Parts: sequence; C-alpha cells; structure tokens
Amino acid sequence: MLSIIYIYAQVHKVMGQSNLSTHMKRSTVEYNLSSSARTRSRKIEGKRKVSNKETLIVSLSAVKEAEEEEERQAGCPTPWPYLVKKGERKTTVKTENGEVSTVRISDGIANGWYHIEFITLEPNSVFLPVLLQSDMVFYVHTGSGWISWTDDDKTKKVELRGGDIYRLRPGTLFYIESSLEMERQKLRINALFANAETDLHEPAATGPYTSIRNLILGFDRTVLEAAFGISGEPIEELVSSPDPGAIVHGFSNEKKTTVVVFEFMKAIFGSSNIFQSQSNKKKTKTYNVFSHDPDFENCNGWSTVVSKKQLSALKDLDVSVFMVNLAKGSMMGPHWNPRATELGICLDGPGIVRVVCSSTAKQTGCKNMIFYVEEGDVFAVPRFHPMAQMAFNNHSFVFMGFSTSAKKNHPQYLAGKASALRTLPRDVVAVSFGASNETMDLVLDKQHEAIILDCTSCAEEEFRILTEEIEKAKEEARKKKEEEERKREEEEKRAEEEEAKKEEAAREKEAKEREEQEKEEAEREKQEEERKREEEEKRKQEEAAKRAEEEEARKEEAARQREEEAKEEAARRAGEEAARRAKEEAEREKQEEAEEEVRKREAKERAEEQTREREKQEEAAARRAEEEARQREAKEREEQQSREAAQEEETRWAEEEEARKEGEAMQREAKKREEAARQQEHHEGGGGGGWGDHLGKEWGRRILKT
Repeated sequence: MLSIIYIYAQVHKVMGQSNLSTHMKRSTVEYNLSSSARTRSRKIEGKRKVSNKETLIVSLSAVKEAEEEEERQAGCPTPWPYLVKKGERKTTVKTENGEVSTVRISDGIANGWYHIEFITLEPNSVFLPVLLQSDMVFYVHTGSGWISWTDDDKTKKVELRGGDIYRLRPGTLFYIESSLEMERQKLRINALFANAETDLHEPAATGPYTSIRNLILGFDRTVLEAAFGISGEPIEELVSSPDPGAIVHGFSNEKKTTVVVFEFMKAIFGSSNIFQSQSNKKKTKTYNVFSHDPDFENCNGWSTVVSKKQLSALKDLDVSVFMVNLAKGSMMGPHWNPRATELGICLDGPGIVRVVCSSTAKQTGCKNMIFYVEEGDVFAVPRFHPMAQMAFNNHSFVFMGFSTSAKKNHPQYLAGKASALRTLPRDVVAVSFGASNETMDLVLDKQHEAIILDCTSCAEEEFRILTEEIEKAKEEARKKKEEEERKREEEEKRAEEEEAKKEEAAREKEAKEREEQEKEEAEREKQEEERKREEEEKRKQEEAAKRAEEEEARKEEAARQREEEAKEEAARRAGEEAARRAKEEAEREKQEEAEEEVRKREAKERAEEQTREREKQEEAAARRAEEEARQREAKEREEQQSREAAQEEETRWAEEEEARKEGEAMQREAKKREEAARQQEHHEGGGGGGWGDHLGKEWGRRILKT
C-alpha cells in the first residue's frame, strides 16, 4: 500500500462509464527509430506472446493537484518536481522554423536543479551560432542534420542522425543545421546542460549559452570598426540589421555570407570560417546507440549505457547516457543506483515508473511515488531510491536519459539472476524478511531472467491499485471535508448560542433600563404638567393685559387712520390734478416728437439724396480718371469742397433746428405758467365746486389708464 501517491497524467477521454471495467481506445504513438532499432523491436516482439487486450487508461492528473493543495493548506513544503509533463515545458524560442523548450527538474536530494532543453528544427533550418557557457551532452531523437563547432582554434562538423550522442565543452561556439529529407522529419535534440564537470546542476544565471549577435552588438560602432578593421556599410549592416531570431530557414548552397560575417568569423575562429565547407577537416564521430549492440537484450527488451568508455567526448564529465526499450507487458526489474540520479525522458509510451523510498528516507518526509509518463515527459529518480519501469500490455515503453554520475555506478537489482540479494547469505536474507530459508530459495531462484523481466499486466495492476488509492483518497478527503464541515457547523451553532445568550442578557438589561427610563419619564411629565399650568396662568394674565393694551392701541390707530384718510383724500385730489396736467404735457410732447420725426426723416432723405448725388459724381469722376489723372484729382477736390459745404449746411440747419426747439420749449413753459395761474385763480375765486372736481377726477383716471 502506498503511503502517498504522486501521479502526473494528462487527461484522457474515457468511453462509456468511468469505472475500472471501462476500456478506452488510444491511438498508437509513432516513434521514429532507425531501421536497425525497428528491426530489433520487431525481433523482440516476435519472441514473446503479449496480450492484445486494450488497457484502461484513467485520468489521474487531479490527484497531484489535490494533494499539493492539501499540503499547501496543511503548511507542508512544496514537493520537489520529480516529473515534468511535456505540456509544462517552458518555451524559450519559437519561430516558424523551430523552437526550444526548457525543463528544470530536481532529484530532491541536492540543492539545485537540472537543466534540460529540447531543440526542434524544421527540415532545412538553422539554429544560429551561440557561445556555450556550460557542458552540453545531447541525444538526437529524430531527424538528421549537422552540428558545427569550434575546438582548439579549429572548426569541426559532424553529421547527426537519430540515436547519436555527443558532448560539447564550455567556451564552444556551435550551430546546428537540419537536413531536407524525403520524410521531412524534424530534427529533435534532447540536451543536458551542466554547470561544471562535477556539478551537473543548471548553469549560472547567465544561462547555458549566448548568441553571437548579443556578444558582438553589445559594443558600439567605433569598437567594432577597430576590432574587425573595416568600416562603413558592412559595420552599419551588422549593427542595424533586425534580429532574425535564434532559428532561421536554411542557407542555399549558392548563398554567400557577407564580408562582415566572414571577417567576424575569421576574427573569432582564426583562418577558418564556420559557414564554409569543412570536408578537409578531420572527421569527428558521435556515438549512435542504434549502430552498436545493446549492453543487455532479451525477449522482454533491451538497454544500453553510453559513458566515457564508449564516447571519449564524455571524458572528465560525470554524465552517462542511457536508453531502455521495454517490450509490451515487460518491466525493468526493481533496482537502485548507488551513485547516480537518473533523469529520464519518455520517447515512446505510455509507461509506469515506480519509485520507493528507503526506511530512513521516509522519516524525513520522503514518499513512495508512481509516475504515469507519456512521450515527452521528463522524470527524475534520486540515487538509493529503488525503482521499476513497466510497459503496458498494449504498448512498448521507450525512454532515454542522463545519469548524473559515471564513476563506478553499477545499478543494483533486487530480483532475477542479477539480483544483489543472491550475493548475500540466504539465512541472513531470510532473517531480514522474517521468512524461512526455503521461502527465500524459492523467491530468489525462481526468476531465470535478468534485468528486464516479463511483467504482463503489471502496469494495469498498478493502475488498479492507483484507482483504489485514488478512491480511498477521495473518500478520506470527503470524510475530512464532512468532518470539517460538521466542526464548522458545531462552532457556528455554539457561536449562535453564545450570541443568543448575549442578546437575551442585552434584552433583559434593556428592559430594566427602559423601566427606569419610564419612571423617570413619568416624573418628568408630572413636573412638566405643573410647569405648564403655571405658565398657562401667567400667559392668561399677560393676554388680558395685552388685550387692554391692544384695545387702547386700536382706538389710537382708528383716530390716526381717519386723519391719514383725510390727508390721503387731499393728496389724491392733488394727484389727480397733477396727473391731468402731466397727461396734457405728454400729449404735447408726443406731438412735438412726431414733428421732430418728420423733420429728421426729411433731413435723412436730403442726406440720402446728397449721398446718391455724390455717388453719381464719384462714378463720373472714376470714368474720367481713366482718361486723365489730373482731371480726376481736380474733380475730387471739387467734390471734397462740395461735401464740406454740405456738412456746413447741415451743421447750420442743426443749429437752427436746436434754436427753434429751445424757442418752442420756452413757449410751452410760458403756457404752463399761464395755465397754472388761471387754475389758481379759479380755485381761489370759489368756482371750483363741481366742474373742477369732475375735471380733476377725469384727468386722474386717464393718467392711471396710461
């Protein structure tokens, strides 16, 4: 029984019901091997009988997320990423001609991360030159092409094909070309970048490599001209050209590089040019796993390890490359690495990887793990951790990877003919397991195969166990959630009861305070009523005195009003008389204004007539000006004199008109005085009884209407 299970899986569509008895169809994942590898696979498959029954593939990605979330909520540290799915890679370069994706993975033991990159080139593409800042060990997954690099002031170029392995050292300048094949396969390279020969963790913050463009264009134009010994357009083209990206379309045979690129490469590589043909160079060989016999092979599969013994380029570097091909329903027997951490990459799958913790490691928080891996997934197995890789009954399981130690690392197997337990005394082993010697003889001697064993339906059985564990984990999570919900409801209920008690106490206190307030309010109301009675008596007395004062004031007001009415009557009569006189004066003024308007209109007409006359004269003068300039000037002077005379005439007329108005005003004033004198005499003579009053009232009414 697993203590904790980590399963990293992509979501698959399940046909029918989602129980363990439901089967799901999966399409076959094509894996491109060389002809020799495919022949070997067919030979292995022909040696053994494997069930063709379809295998149930369940979706288990939610388990990892649920457990990580549970650990985060419980305050547990985040587990090391022992598995990185293909879709979780970080894309660092992406163009129409290819891409580069990166994986950072850890074994959970050392403080650091391993850096793996996946370089993919479309047919006839170029990964442009870069300066390598770390050790690089790579494996060619599919496709073909060439890699060119510098080595001790020399340039080398080798052909690449599927299964090739090689290493480049720090300080190397290299670039990669993919070929244009009939199959038009992409060139796929899996590469491990190590910080140093003995420290295989990822490079420093500067990254594993830097493009030559960034190396050069960091300098200004003056430095570049002095460094390359050229100036002008070549340097300008080098500096101002747009960045083409890390991966571009391939160069044709006829295409020539510019003078700047040639000089630049010459300055870096000496007399050679990395872009020129290198057929005259000493041939450098890679190691191809499909061109050599595997280290181990039986009817269940084969495996091989490439170290410095097979590839001299790996000398002084603690890295070896391994590859395992498990036939359908087979298993890489349980084993552990005493010195090495394995970084595996699934090339064809799916498959199961089971990792077991040691007893002492479990005390430090280590957990047994099961990985469900598919093509492109990366997984890590720390050293001293027993492991077993299993293939499903309906699909082979192929994976390669990098072993982080090449110093006398011999995998120790627990079962089969190569079992390390067979080297120990049987009685000691029996006591260790608490079993009899006969039982241990049966356990250790029954298996006649070694390393890669037949394990029909082992992967399916793992899935069955896993699904049970998943259901159990779900049930435990459900019970835990229900228990937490129940506790939360109880806490809420207790809180509600406490709140109810507090509210009841508050209500009792409020009732007591309200009763006291009512008593105080009744006492205040009694005192208020007494005060109101006293105020009412006082108010009545004040009202009586006030009424007496008001009666006296009313009498005085009546007398005053009668006196004012008499005065108002006299004033009204005087006003009516004044209104009548004002009306007459207004009528006279209106008549005068009408006369004045007539005079102004006549003056305006005269002025307009004069203006029209002047305009006619000006038009005549203009026509004459075309014939003789001198006559035009004379005529203008005459017209100016005429205008001045007219203005003087108008001024005299205005002065006469003003004098006439003043005379008329004086006459009106004299008439007013005479009229006033006659009225005064009429009133004084006593004849002003009936007609005068009637005339004054009629005149007043007209004034009011106006």
